Amino acid sequence: MAAIGKIRSWGPVLVGAIALALFAFIAEEAVRSCESTRNDQRQQVGQVLGEKVSVQDFQTLVDEYQEVIKMQQGQDNLNEQQLNQVKDAVWQTLVQNRLIENEAKKLGLTVTDEEVQNILKDGTNQMLLGTPFVNQQTGRFDANALQKFIAEYKQQKGVNPQIAGQYETIYRYWTFIEKTLRQQVLQQKYQSLLAHCLISNPVEAKMSFADEHEESHIELAMFPYNSIEDSKVEVSDADMKAKYEKVKSYFTQMVESRDVKYVDVEVLPSPQDRAEIQKQFADYKQQLTEAADPSDVVRKSTSLVSYLGLPVASGAFPTDIAQRLDSMAVGSVYGPVENKDDNTLNLIKLVAKTQLPDSVEYRQIQVGGATTEEIQKRADSIYNALRAGADFEALAKVYGQTGEKIWLTTAQYQFAPTMAPDAKEYYSQLNTMAAGEIRNLGITQGNIIVQVLDRKNFITKYTAAVVKKTVDFSKDTYSAAYNKFSSFVSANQTADDIVKNAQKNGYQVQTRNDLMTSEHYLGNIRGTREALKWIFDAKEGEISPMYECGDNNHLLVVVLDKIHKAGDRPLDDPQVKEFVKAEVLKDKKAEQLMAKAEGIKSIADAKAKGATVDSISQITFAAPVFIASAGANEPALSGAVAGTAKGAFSKAPVKGNAGVYVFQVVDRHNHGEAFDAKAQEARLRQRAMQYASGFMGELYRKANVKDSRYLFF
Repeated sequence: MAAIGKIRSWGPVLVGAIALALFAFIAEEAVRSCESTRNDQRQQVGQVLGEKVSVQDFQTLVDEYQEVIKMQQGQDNLNEQQLNQVKDAVWQTLVQNRLIENEAKKLGLTVTDEEVQNILKDGTNQMLLGTPFVNQQTGRFDANALQKFIAEYKQQKGVNPQIAGQYETIYRYWTFIEKTLRQQVLQQKYQSLLAHCLISNPVEAKMSFADEHEESHIELAMFPYNSIEDSKVEVSDADMKAKYEKVKSYFTQMVESRDVKYVDVEVLPSPQDRAEIQKQFADYKQQLTEAADPSDVVRKSTSLVSYLGLPVASGAFPTDIAQRLDSMAVGSVYGPVENKDDNTLNLIKLVAKTQLPDSVEYRQIQVGGATTEEIQKRADSIYNALRAGADFEALAKVYGQTGEKIWLTTAQYQFAPTMAPDAKEYYSQLNTMAAGEIRNLGITQGNIIVQVLDRKNFITKYTAAVVKKTVDFSKDTYSAAYNKFSSFVSANQTADDIVKNAQKNGYQVQTRNDLMTSEHYLGNIRGTREALKWIFDAKEGEISPMYECGDNNHLLVVVLDKIHKAGDRPLDDPQVKEFVKAEVLKDKKAEQLMAKAEGIKSIADAKAKGATVDSISQITFAAPVFIASAGANEPALSGAVAGTAKGAFSKAPVKGNAGVYVFQVVDRHNHGEAFDAKAQEARLRQRAMQYASGFMGELYRKANVKDSRYLFF
């Protein structure tokens, strides 16, 4: 019993201990749940209609589209600006497709395989005309060429790795085109459905024709708003609030934005840095002048322009280099010369200049084998058979290849950063072979039998060694700039201090309003993603860490000024307040001027009261009239004129954008075009399609789209 009593005496302590244990357990689970949620969010680039978009799925789409752009433009790599354009296009397409698919699902709209096949057979869809399967004679997409390619693609798998790789690239390109075609057709169906909800008829056609073609000529009297000084108009808080409630929809924003102030320091080379690079270029010039082969000089200089040792078109070189080539003599060296546009120092040695085809049509058979002797013997056999008149494609098929005709253009290789000796020799041979000539080319991995079939578009090609280097700052220069700016940031720990003391320290405070998560840079400075991540995670008034960004040549600190949430901007927003006040002033001035114009029965009466008089012609109901003397479009005036009979004076003053108007209709006539009911109805249907094309904005507003790409890209 004593033991039981003792246990009872410990009851409150035990209850407290159990409660603490339960709280700790619940708290731990809550922490785990929050951490899991955060981890999940870290893997999302956004949301559409409540569905998450994972970074992996988005990156897959970016990679897919990137390959398509490379193939269409004949590029091996895309620069940063092009990549950003790809990411933006992929995001916009992804959002659009999800919105359309969601609406189409509700309506039962689909795109069938049969519909796609019919589009392919028709062969006129614009998207298809950019594919490799266009019949050059008809200019239409050739579905048979596509089927032939797909059959060959399946046959090439596992046969010849190089050819199979080329087929795989084209196949992926085609699957992208087909997928995009389906999405395009689905969107067209949905848009067409909307457009057919807006119908036209003969009565509407007749009315709209009259609205467009019935022109009025008027005598106009204007009482401009600027005839009353703003200081003479009283604007109360109640006036502002009442007007704001009427116009606040003008200031609705679909996504959050932020206003920032920032100090950006661009580190520039010192005079000592410039003297050092000039000294380097004096050495490069001597080496280029003396070198028989400039390859090593260009490579060791780390030039921004690679040297392939092949003749290429002038377009392969930067513009400033290309402009010099024609005026140079072969073997001469030009420079060093500074280009301030791209901040570089440049040297050029023109090694050769010759006329060569820009396009070469050829076909080939790759020859392999277990030993060098076997390869050579087989290559000689094929070469001799072709010289004797054997069918090229038939012989190629014996060795598991197509022997198809291929066009090689200079653009396909002239931008390569490097080139292996085999590739260099291969392109040199193709450029110099005569049409119909066959050669047996030995390469490291075997032999290639090549026949050139045609040569077109002869142009001047240049073999030029270029040393192009950025005029850069030294480590000492960067350290000095870094230390100075770091001291400034450390000494100014509030937003007010940053703004107040920047100019004293030789810095400039810049402003960027309405920054959104969809943007890639702050202040057009590259490499500012970390700063953007900070901006969209910070609170108003906070100061960022100091960032090193740009091409390692910018130092940056940011102050978060204002957060604008999605929805209606409030009245205390400076831009909103300014607009609303201007509208209130206009309303109050209009009241005064309309009272002044009340009872006016003629232009002479209006002029006597101080109105400005003008003569305006070609006024139609369908378009707002432009008043040149006021510099304003006045749709209300167009409507009032259309409702006033010829010869009549306006029934009441008209409140416009720039003033109050009274007028007399002097003349009215049609400007000559005969009414065609069917043509006008067709125009109305086309206009309805244009109206329907604006549906995407409405769908977007309701889809709760969240764009978090700035966290990753």
